[in-house]
Amino acid sequence: MPFKKRITVYLIGDSTMSMKQEKAYPETGWGMPFVYFFDSTVTVDNRAQNGRSTRTFLEEKRWQPVVDALQEGDYVFVQFGHNDEVSTKKSYTTEEEFKTNLVKYVTETRHKKAIPVLLTPVARRKFDDAGKIEDTHEVYAEIVRKVANEYHVLLIDLDRKSQALLQELGEERSKLLFLHLAKGEHPNYPEGKEDNTHFNELGARLMAQIVLAEIKTLKLELAERIVRRN
Repeated sequence: MPFKKRITVYLIGDSTMSMKQEKAYPETGWGMPFVYFFDSTVTVDNRAQNGRSTRTFLEEKRWQPVVDALQEGDYVFVQFGHNDEVSTKKSYTTEEEFKTNLVKYVTETRHKKAIPVLLTPVARRKFDDAGKIEDTHEVYAEIVRKVANEYHVLLIDLDRKSQALLQELGEERSKLLFLHLAKGEHPNYPEGKEDNTHFNELGARLMAQIVLAEIKTLKLELAERIVRRN
């Protein structure tokens, strides 16, 4: 077996990807199950944080430590948009700023001879009256696609792929992937919860599996480090 250099896969993004505290359970970011897909030569370092946009992640100096730590051959998976696109949030980032920030992440990753991978923001669960999934990230997801195309960056179109999964499941069954809890069902949410943005364990695992499938499709070197199960 050829020697494989140890690498780190950094995840930067928002709450749909992030690690969760016990008090939030069963809310689960897709970056949590993602860590178990790879062999011992891969460390997944999930730096994603709830509520962050491309701008606030930079302003809070969460990006610079990643840049400082990057080694040749590492990966940076970048998934923002949920908090950038909402104009009423403090995290709001204009379309121009969003593009500029994505380019910064890409350029500084490449400067360290590491590999950037851009991901469009994972879909929200929103159906129209006819039962068709609605595109809630249309503008900002398209910016990610354009940056990937313009700068020749690897792209995982998680928005479209996750929309397709939710459409396949349909309006009712897709609730099984999200933080939908009846009153009294879970001690962390005594009044219940109906959240169509954040995933439960099943939803997080399915989203992580979409990312894993795309890693294989893109034929990344990282794909050779996926744990082989008999």
